[in-house]
Amino acid sequence: MGKLAVRALRAVLVVVLAGTVFIQALMAWVLATDPEDGSLPLTPLRVITILGMVSAQVALVSVWRLVTMVRRGTVFSHAAFRYVDAVIGAIVAAALLWFAVTALNAPGQRADPGVTVIMGGVGLAILGVALIVLVLRMLLAQAVARDVEAAQMQAELDEVI
Repeated sequence: MGKLAVRALRAVLVVVLAGTVFIQALMAWVLATDPEDGSLPLTPLRVITILGMVSAQVALVSVWRLVTMVRRGTVFSHAAFRYVDAVIGAIVAAALLWFAVTALNAPGQRADPGVTVIMGGVGLAILGVALIVLVLRMLLAQAVARDVEAAQMQAELDEVI
């Protein structure tokens, strides 16, 4: 991975992380100061937003760590699995939070249930992303196993020579 690509990715990660922290701070401030008027269930939506930002932050930090491992050439190790698992967990958490938003929004959509169906489809798509990352985790596991096998074969070859 080139230095320019790593710097660009890290710049994007920093901007998104700063944005999520800003949104969390706003939501926490609004929760503490703004009383609801009763028209919408704003407090649950605000709490879900804060939790959604936490799941995004977990994914961002994990991707940062994986990029660091790529630059150091240590990504094909067992240590990378915890970061990939954290990304998968964050994506699943985001999907569950999206389903919670869908459930909160559904009673207001009785006249037009298509919106709820579309929101449910978006939640399934988010879960699909988690499954894609899970498949990539399996590919990483195969690469780590091959790397270990190659190191063992190299050690045996070194003994012979």
